[in-house]
Amino acid sequence: MVNITKTMQAITLAEAAEDFSLLKQEVATPQRNESELLIRVEYVGLNPIDAKLAKYGFPDWQYPHILGLDAVGTVVDAPAGVSPCIGDQVMWHANIKHQGMLAQYVAVPNFSVSKLPEGLAPEIAAALPCAGMAAIFALDKLQIKEGENLLVDAGGGAVGQFAIQFAKQRGAKVFATAAKNNHAYLKKIGADECFDYHDKNLLKKFKLALGHSQFDAVVDTLGGGNTIRNIELLRFCGRIACLNGLPTVPSSLLFYKAPVISIVSLSGAWLTQSLCAQQKMSFMGDLLMNSVNEGSIKAPDIIPIAFDEVAITQALKQQLKGCIFGKQVVTVSPS
Repeated sequence: MVNITKTMQAITLAEAAEDFSLLKQEVATPQRNESELLIRVEYVGLNPIDAKLAKYGFPDWQYPHILGLDAVGTVVDAPAGVSPCIGDQVMWHANIKHQGMLAQYVAVPNFSVSKLPEGLAPEIAAALPCAGMAAIFALDKLQIKEGENLLVDAGGGAVGQFAIQFAKQRGAKVFATAAKNNHAYLKKIGADECFDYHDKNLLKKFKLALGHSQFDAVVDTLGGGNTIRNIELLRFCGRIACLNGLPTVPSSLLFYKAPVISIVSLSGAWLTQSLCAQQKMSFMGDLLMNSVNEGSIKAPDIIPIAFDEVAITQALKQQLKGCIFGKQVVTVSPS
């Protein structure tokens, strides 16, 4: 029987700001409701969205706010007859509106979690939800088919690495942009061709690689001007999945290319209160963990981060700078 204390340690954000800083403080341990599990948090995966939220905040947040959306932990209290049950180790992607996961205990809806398969390291499981689910969601929206040309922009990021591997499983020919020192690794996990995004002749090299073809689809992870460029690279009626919003696209370009544009948003499953979408994230969690556990998908390398306000502040600011090859994972309470 776990002794659940009335208070717990959490990493909090006093207010969103350009030069944000976090604080470790004692807060009340959450109480679960009838459809929730109380979970002792063990590992929290950090994502670029966590850093952006620390900088810009989110509507209706109450401060101090606890950050963190991806986590793994062990169920310590659950309604009778509910699965997962007490003692089960689970992984999930949390509700962006609620208090986050950088805390010793959290209350989470039972239908949104995925039980860890035997043999999967929990710190690896914590690195999977946001990036892996976003990649799967993007490829589902793009309806990637065998033999199609797919561009994965920023293939060295966690989303990019997952997108390359799952797209290759679906039979696509996968092109990726990334820093040159990451090309060998991306080819090892499935990219057919890689391009240095710093290359001044990048567009010319795309054309040389594609010949008379163009991209059938693009996983657009960066947004902004990259999105405009990526639409220009599409064939007529090509498809693009945007993970970082949609900039203002010139009407002439839309008329010329007639692209099929999709927006990828995991948070929308919570914001629209779609139980079906929340359960789908649980199924995607199962797919990710089983794929990594059986070796058909390789997870990004883990970059361990201490459960410390200074370490996590520095880690999130590094997320804002980009160029992280791997996944930052905070050890809250190791299993």
